[in-house]
Amino acid sequence: MRSVLLYWFGMRVLSGLLLFVGLLLIGPLVTLASGQVRFDNDWRTASHHVAGIAPDPAERREAIIQVYAARAFNWRAAFGVHTWIAIKPENAPAFTVYEVVGWNAYRGGDAVVASVKPPDTHWYDAPPEVIGELRGPEAAAAIPRVLAAVKSYPYRRLYRAWPGPNSNTFVAHIARHVPELRLDLPPTAIGKDYIPGGGVFAKAPSGTGYQVSLFGILGVLAAVEEGLEVNILALTAGIDPLDLALKIPGIGRVGFGTGTAG
Repeated sequence: MRSVLLYWFGMRVLSGLLLFVGLLLIGPLVTLASGQVRFDNDWRTASHHVAGIAPDPAERREAIIQVYAARAFNWRAAFGVHTWIAIKPENAPAFTVYEVVGWNAYRGGDAVVASVKPPDTHWYDAPPEVIGELRGPEAAAAIPRVLAAVKSYPYRRLYRAWPGPNSNTFVAHIARHVPELRLDLPPTAIGKDYIPGGGVFAKAPSGTGYQVSLFGILGVLAAVEEGLEVNILALTAGIDPLDLALKIPGIGRVGFGTGTAG
């Protein structure tokens, strides 16, 4: 009788877990069905053309910080986005883009890449979206701290697409050091909840609340800017009362103030 009860209990737990994981995967499956994910693109020929949404440094002389997001490459696009940050000091003739690129780390190089280029280039065919910005004196004051945060990023030789550290871990690290950005990273930014240094408690990337996270796999975040988020298996679901939006794994934000990158 005891073995029967244990078997019944075990099957109930297993079926519950399978149902829960299935619910988490509904969003990525919908994203696949929507046509946002391409499996036929080749990284060697994929487009990096300029989207034309960034300010022209020749016309806008003030200091600027911008954060961008675009759907990840190939099948990863069903789950998440790639993010990066760009800065332009006052009167600078061009932007410098800082991002984490996984294959550099795989080859034993520095995962953090700095490039003088337009900040709004497509990410392997995926169009970019501005998700955070500072301009003028506030940006000028924050740029030294952005550069310090880039320098202090602790995973320059390590990259993991899931659950991190990755490009979103990098941008979240910078955001925590520059709270003026009030950066609300998309729920599809897998890796944003991977707290550097193995910590389990940290400020939210926006600086307007706090989060608890176990290696980016399981956690909870509550903040004015992000709202309430639950992270399970690095997939984020939640609600943003400030923007009247839901946050759905794979899909991103649904409601007011939503964007193409999730």
